[in-house]
Amino acid sequence: MNLMLAILIITIALFIWGKFTPDVIALSSMLSLFLFGVLDLTETLSGFSNPTVIMIASLFIVGEGLSQTGWTALAGQKFIKIASKSSTKLLLITTLGSGLLSGVVSNTGTVATLMPVTISSAWSIGTLPSKLLMPVAFGSNTGGLLTLTGTPPNIIVNNTMLESGLEGFSFFEFALIGLPLLLITLLYFRFIGYRLLPNNKTNNKPVDVSTTLHKWIKAYKVDDDYYRLRVRPVSPLIGKRLGKWNFEDNHHVSILRIKRHHPSVLKRNEPFIEFPYNDTEFKSHDIITVKGDTEAINALMIKFRLGLLPLEPIADELRNNLINQEVGMTEIIVTPKSTLVGRKLRLGRFFKRFGVQLMAASRNNKPFTDSEIVVKAGDAFLIRGIWEDIEQLKTYHENLVIIGSPEGMAKTVTNLTYKSFIALFALILMIGLLVFKIVPGAIAALIAAGIILVTGCVPITKAYKGISWISVVMIAAMIPMGLALQKTGTAKFIADGLVNTLGSLHPLALLGGIFLLTTAFSQVINNSATAVLMAPIVILTASTLNLSAAPFMIAVAISASTAFLTPVGTTTNAMVMTAGEYKFTDYVKVGTPLLLLFLITTLLLVPLIWPF
Repeated sequence: MNLMLAILIITIALFIWGKFTPDVIALSSMLSLFLFGVLDLTETLSGFSNPTVIMIASLFIVGEGLSQTGWTALAGQKFIKIASKSSTKLLLITTLGSGLLSGVVSNTGTVATLMPVTISSAWSIGTLPSKLLMPVAFGSNTGGLLTLTGTPPNIIVNNTMLESGLEGFSFFEFALIGLPLLLITLLYFRFIGYRLLPNNKTNNKPVDVSTTLHKWIKAYKVDDDYYRLRVRPVSPLIGKRLGKWNFEDNHHVSILRIKRHHPSVLKRNEPFIEFPYNDTEFKSHDIITVKGDTEAINALMIKFRLGLLPLEPIADELRNNLINQEVGMTEIIVTPKSTLVGRKLRLGRFFKRFGVQLMAASRNNKPFTDSEIVVKAGDAFLIRGIWEDIEQLKTYHENLVIIGSPEGMAKTVTNLTYKSFIALFALILMIGLLVFKIVPGAIAALIAAGIILVTGCVPITKAYKGISWISVVMIAAMIPMGLALQKTGTAKFIADGLVNTLGSLHPLALLGGIFLLTTAFSQVINNSATAVLMAPIVILTASTLNLSAAPFMIAVAISASTAFLTPVGTTTNAMVMTAGEYKFTDYVKVGTPLLLLFLITTLLLVPLIWPF
């Protein structure tokens, strides 16, 4: 037992010190438990096969799916509109939204979904993510107390009551205390907590599409080069393939995009051809986005009997018609060591080989329009393409510098596609599976993540990048700590001593003692493990003292969800730690007052709702 206490104390001290990353500390602690013989090999590695860890990784993919398909950008846009540039309003909206959603979705799922929205919204209104992410995490922890299935400790205490022959809690009974606590959380962050949150300047600022587009328009002077043309029913293009006409060489015009308006095509749900190829066939009513000078466009319209359509302001045209969740734009710069330097290239053909389109070119900060050039160091090209194709271009030709991020830009696009609704369906399906308990939570999350991956809402490579592996590894490595506390009898020894001492006093003192002991454990071990440990002890103590077990079991559920003092107390705390660049001490400073408010509220309201 002494050895176990020493490992626990050293682990907490390392977390507080902050010299090493949380995952390294957790792995070191886990290895110590094995090397000193506290746990065997199976027990030591049990965290990596734990359903909770699998669920967390899957939920990151679900959150990435919603982000990649435009939902988080759309939600962030709504948040910003409601907040009206007020950081206070945004704080309340994100915290309340996190709390309410956690009543029906797992806390980790809620945070994984709202985290990218919160980060984007924070930057958009001029505040920092660190001022909002911790409230979102704490709000989700509190919101789990709104329903029976909102968080695992609720289910654990209810099942323990039933197994002991006592009456359990109804589905919404927890809301009797959960709603007041959520209101207190909102008021706390509105008037106190916001001032305690750190101003950490993180590097996760999303791409500002409007600023980027205006910069490109000014640098490359693309104002007059873009047109939208309609293929009239009498056009000789109809039924012919694009490659037949060789537009770039013969007409000095580039075909960038085709929007189908022909009824037979729309029925097949093929409205857009983002990258027309030589075998692309023109159809009546097609709207084609083209690039070329005015004289060339006029000649093209006369020869092929095309109609000219109004063009939006160029920034809106680029944003609405040439950028979406899958396709982005970026700049590439040729460095002096590039293999392209000195080569004579026909630019359009060169970039087309890699599946990307040349939008504009610049040399010495001056745009040039020559179709064939000898490449020099410093030449800049504005290109459009799928992110993977741009990466392929960079890999094939070393020393090409990509400026900006089409991938990041795509996440700011609010245009919804059919993949957006697939991702939404996956989320709703997961919620349904969780609410009705059709399958275990980890399986529900895996099903949702699988749908998102199989349907291409998120490519596999992006899915792995979207998982916060520091959080996943840290949680997996810390789960054995809870097992070791129970196996060595350390937790039961501490619990029995405190509960038996307070049991001889007033029931209110016992209620407070149970709250403090449970929340102390929940700061360093999994809240489910804490509830499993405390629930049978509390049932036995209440029975011995001829008191109702209900108020004490509710206190266990509440305090197991009040892990506000450490980043390892709950998965949600761990998930926002990296994104907000929080330190261990930040959780202590912000979480301590809120924890005291929860304790006071529990002591005042719980005996009134569930008498002793």
